[in-house]
Amino acid sequence: MPPDNPNILFKRRVEDYFKNLQNVICTALETLDGKAKFSQDVWAHKESGGGKTRILQQGSIFEKAGVNFSAITSNLSPTLAARLGVDAQHIFATGISVILHPVSPMIPIAHMNIRYLELANGDGWFGGGADLTPCYLFDEDAKHFHQTLKYACDKFDPTFYPVFKQWCDEYFFIKHRGEARGIGGVFFDYLREDKEKTLLFVQELGNAFAHAYVPIAQQRKSEQWGQREKQWQFLRRGRYVEFNLVYDRGTLFGLETEGRAESILMSLPPEVHWRYNHQPEDGSREALLMKVLKQPRAWV
Repeated sequence: MPPDNPNILFKRRVEDYFKNLQNVICTALETLDGKAKFSQDVWAHKESGGGKTRILQQGSIFEKAGVNFSAITSNLSPTLAARLGVDAQHIFATGISVILHPVSPMIPIAHMNIRYLELANGDGWFGGGADLTPCYLFDEDAKHFHQTLKYACDKFDPTFYPVFKQWCDEYFFIKHRGEARGIGGVFFDYLREDKEKTLLFVQELGNAFAHAYVPIAQQRKSEQWGQREKQWQFLRRGRYVEFNLVYDRGTLFGLETEGRAESILMSLPPEVHWRYNHQPEDGSREALLMKVLKQPRAWV
């Protein structure tokens, strides 16, 4: 296949954007943290391609922050092919994943994943999104996060935000707990109708992530907290782990395509607790959060 093939050139452009976005986000997070720096692992997939996993640990803001880039070509397993509703074939997948686990329970967990997948038959699509998972709810933070994402969506289609917000609320729902993982954001998948326009949208969303999160972390880093709040954070992290290991499509896809386990599981927090049948006290800030997690709200 000639090097100027449009499909190859498009994949290179998408891959190059994700590589650059990893650099941009890592720089923003190191500046925010002010103490720790990212380490990097460069890894190769056993079939073709690989990635760069960057991890920041034990910082002043973040206990653990991960920013992962990958671009691989792999053969679909029968299980994954059936899940995607396609014949077994090779698939190209490239994307960026960001997961932020702060030290302070007052600073929310944040996540972003944007990916592009293309089958050997030429069918390709974008998926991903960004969401916020606070342990303690500040309405103004939720509004800022959602408004920033809405602004990015509205540049392309005014229907994007309401549709993707609802999709996010439905996707990041822990069915066996009957509660959302967090206060949402946007989520989308199988966007394939106009790949050039969708790439511009994905770039807008990716560029918006730091603007959506960094001001919240800066605002909350001086909030006071103690052992009670830290224990609640550990419990909420437990819910995060449950979702990622049971439901998350990216985790399941990575494991099914035999990706690098350390990179796939970078989303897991460094310390987490499970306490049997824990119930927050009525009227507490913890109970207020649970009320919102049981019934998603419109933030903008």
